[in-house]
Amino acid sequence: MPGTDMSGHDMSNMRGMAMDNDKDADSDASAHAMHSMEGHMDMGPHMKMTALRQPKPGDAERAQKVVEEARKASEKYLDYHPALADGFEIFLPNVPQKMYHFTNYRYGREAFWHFNPEHPTSLLYEKHGDDYKLIGVMYTAPKRLTEDELDERIPLSVAQWHEHVNFCAPPANMPREEKREKMLGPNALFGLKGSITTQAACDAAGGRFIPIVFNWMVHVYPFEKDQAAIWSVARQHGDAD
Repeated sequence: MPGTDMSGHDMSNMRGMAMDNDKDADSDASAHAMHSMEGHMDMGPHMKMTALRQPKPGDAERAQKVVEEARKASEKYLDYHPALADGFEIFLPNVPQKMYHFTNYRYGREAFWHFNPEHPTSLLYEKHGDDYKLIGVMYTAPKRLTEDELDERIPLSVAQWHEHVNFCAPPANMPREEKREKMLGPNALFGLKGSITTQAACDAAGGRFIPIVFNWMVHVYPFEKDQAAIWSVARQHGDAD
């Protein structure tokens, strides 16, 4: 879409990143990036979160309406097969994950322009053997939005949106196993677990620096019983443990 930042690494563009990740190094790096994102609560300089605001009149009601719409929209996908039939695609199905994103790219494009709580960009599942258990949904918003604009979608006194930042992709010609080690190993340099957090350091290492990976995201767990669990930021980390 001309004039937008959708050409970047946003959720509406995830399909291209996931396609046959053996074909080129960039796609392989994207797989590792997504895998790294599971533990984003530990990312430090690799994650930016919105600050919790003081509640305003009507915030609780607006947030509850989102929860109700999210629950209604996702109930029919407790069995994951209808989700696939309705256009949700498993992002990186062959990469072991604690939480899988079943992403609807049409909804992701829609979220670029306006917020529809009936159309979550992704359904969140845990894998149990060959089956998947639905645990929540993810909404996205373009990285161009301000926190005030995010607050208009879901009140920031209730929800905390996050985005993944300061990503240094390893050199394209780096061997696959070395790349994996340097993105996911205990002394990682690259990716969302890496020690490289600046353009200058990334350039010096021969990498490619991406200031913002994907876009704004927020998880909602609409089947939980209390507001703290429904909007839990800690849960987003716990799902990856």
